[in-house]
Amino acid sequence: MPELPETETIARDLDAEVRGRRIVRVTVRRPDVLRATDETGLRRRLKGATIERVWRRAKLVVLDLSTSERLVVQPRFTGALLLDAGDLPDAERKFSTLDLALDDARRLHYRDIRRLGTVALMDPDRWASYSGGLGVEPLDPGFSTERLSGIIRRSRQAIKKVVMDQRHVVGIGNIYANEALWRAGILPSREARSLREPEVARLHQGIVSVLTESIAARGTSFRDYRDALGRRGSFVERLAVYGRAGEACRRCGDALVGTHEIDGRATVYCARCQR
Repeated sequence: MPELPETETIARDLDAEVRGRRIVRVTVRRPDVLRATDETGLRRRLKGATIERVWRRAKLVVLDLSTSERLVVQPRFTGALLLDAGDLPDAERKFSTLDLALDDARRLHYRDIRRLGTVALMDPDRWASYSGGLGVEPLDPGFSTERLSGIIRRSRQAIKKVVMDQRHVVGIGNIYANEALWRAGILPSREARSLREPEVARLHQGIVSVLTESIAARGTSFRDYRDALGRRGSFVERLAVYGRAGEACRRCGDALVGTHEIDGRATVYCARCQR
């Protein structure tokens, strides 16, 4: 957390709010979140730069700068990029690790309670190498049923682990893997290469539909996720399995099963609906 829908929401909001804004001051409060630069280097390279675009790649929020560098934020579990016009709650500002003062008097904070996320400053070559190691975007036209089938038929791993592997398909974490597999009627522990073509097609549709619907709902908020303006996402109200172990399946009514045996993370499924 955040996964693709949450980082997409943050990126869209920030692009509308800060595109064209110039960074006038950089304050680093917790340098342990920095990658590919240090505190001094970050200040020197960011001050005076203009934010030309904000977009998403995988689970990353990417700020394209006028210097041709990219500020790449990976929020992981408790990270968030929050705009502050002087009204950000003290409880949020308390955990600010990085503070960018903009030329319109607003500030952009990278808030991270547990500091498990990262902020990296990458030149074009480093970004190309890093991005090139990531898999296909599941909402791009190139992510077809055939492409997914090619990924799946090579693996003996549990299908849940395969769809969460960022080297194959990006942006899908634990929440949306659980949800997509329930929609497709596929048991999360199934060996990936055992899936038949109709099942792959259902899984493809499940992935695309759940991500698209969650973006429309501005993501899923349990505890720490907030969009760039500090608001919560509402997709939690539509989750069919994640966080619902022991409750009734919304398709058949049987009690949902919860386990940590597949990948050490919470997996919830319906033993009746998913095969």
